[in-house]
Amino acid sequence: MPDYRVRVTKDYTVFCSGHFITYAGGKCEALHGHNYRAAASLEGALNADHYVFDFVTLKKILRNVCDRLDHRMLLPLRNPLIDVLEADGEVEVRFKTRRYVFPREDCVLLPIANTTAELLAEWIAGEVRATLFEKGPIPALTALEVEVEETVGQTAFCRIMLEDRASEE
Repeated sequence: MPDYRVRVTKDYTVFCSGHFITYAGGKCEALHGHNYRAAASLEGALNADHYVFDFVTLKKILRNVCDRLDHRMLLPLRNPLIDVLEADGEVEVRFKTRRYVFPREDCVLLPIANTTAELLAEWIAGEVRATLFEKGPIPALTALEVEVEETVGQTAFCRIMLEDRASEE
């Protein structure tokens, strides 16, 4: 039986965001940004209309997630080295002696440990999956893969199996 997969990436599945990551035993890189490009792939059996999933719908879902990240500061809430505090319409971020203050509306507070391309791909995959399954599991779909390109030649991938996740619900 053949395997089928569809993949979408467009000029509008991009997001320009600021971030920084911690690494190498307690170091923190400087605040900077990227013009990220995202792609999403779905695998599964062909449905009654002879396709895996509608391209138009998948593009809309991915674009919606990317739009929520675009022109924002991406901040990890689960990093033990970074304190993120919200108060009075601001977000204060501390790493050792560094302190940043951003307007709350300019930030996306993510439930991840670091704003690496890998964890951004995993978070985006979770958001795409949640939207796909708002009305219940889609049995024909077996896997979802999200790519996040940080810069040309540097791409992270996250693949989640949908059969296993659907059976957990």
